[in-house]
Amino acid sequence: MSKLFTPVDLAAPTGPGLTLRNRTVLAPMCQYSVANRDGVPHTWHLAHLGARAAGGFGLVFTEAAAVTAQGRISDRDAGIWNDDQSRAWAPIVDFIHSQGAAAGIQLAHAGAKASTHAWLPHHAAAGEVGSLGEENGGWETAAPSETDVFGLDSPVAMSGEQIAASIRDWAEAARRADEAGFDVVQIHAAHGYLIHQFLSPLTNTRTDEYGGSFGNRTRYAREVITAVRATWPAHKPLAIRFSGDDWVDGGWRIQDTARFAAEAFELGVTAFDLSSAGIGKYHGPSGPGFQVPLATAVKQAVPAAFVSAVGMIKDPSQAEQVLVTGSADGVSIGRAALKNPNWPAVAAAELGAPREQVPFAAQYWRAHW
Repeated sequence: MSKLFTPVDLAAPTGPGLTLRNRTVLAPMCQYSVANRDGVPHTWHLAHLGARAAGGFGLVFTEAAAVTAQGRISDRDAGIWNDDQSRAWAPIVDFIHSQGAAAGIQLAHAGAKASTHAWLPHHAAAGEVGSLGEENGGWETAAPSETDVFGLDSPVAMSGEQIAASIRDWAEAARRADEAGFDVVQIHAAHGYLIHQFLSPLTNTRTDEYGGSFGNRTRYAREVITAVRATWPAHKPLAIRFSGDDWVDGGWRIQDTARFAAEAFELGVTAFDLSSAGIGKYHGPSGPGFQVPLATAVKQAVPAAFVSAVGMIKDPSQAEQVLVTGSADGVSIGRAALKNPNWPAVAAAELGAPREQVPFAAQYWRAHW
């Protein structure tokens, strides 16, 4: 029996939590496809996420959904900072559920990495990369500290009042996510975006209670988690995605992640996804499963949590090996799922899972998985 295709529970503070039909997770992947620059998801998002739900994923995560307009990576990002966006997500969630998958939303704020050109080939071909100027609809960005580490327009350092308002934005976004019917909220604390900018000494040079020591640099993240957990229903799991390591001396390292993961667990986070980097030039390893050891370190720190590994996991047998060795509890599939929305169904068949374990839409039964 394939472990990858056995059900798994994501715990919550109250009740039984959430049961996933299998341990495959669609990783959040930005689509840069909002039509009217208003953060409202539409038919593309339904088609993209719906296809992966029909293809057999246990948990389908949306792309990064901005908790405020200022926090968008680009003007083409999806959001959940207003009720129109929440209402637009609801039918997408309904379709994901209709295919037997759980629906998760990644809440995000890009901080210093906001207000950039959408990462799409026609923009790159035209040389439209980096910060989105005011003449093209760009906006002033805010972050823990002024920084040029990203090669973008420098953000303004957030005031205490702005930090407090930002924390309220995260909580309000979680409330709207619940109204849209999502099963899981994932807080984006990775890839050099706002929470990660607070965590890493490479981007946080504050001298107040939000900078300096480990306890101060993690304060914003703790306050976001606490505010979201207080708003997000207690019977629903709360997740977080970390960059487990900056791969830079003097940056945020895996020892820091493991330490903070234990604190986050005590605050009500029960699911962790481990990516890496996002601040400065990449100096880390590469190759198949190169981030799995990061997931393993967090699993050892919080053994009662659901921990998923992500990054260059493409082959079904590779994914199975991650689980049977106890390196992680689940796998997040990104680029491989862009190429093949039916990755879980194909993987289950290749691993020889019993037919009842092979997740596929009834309409596709003639594919003979």
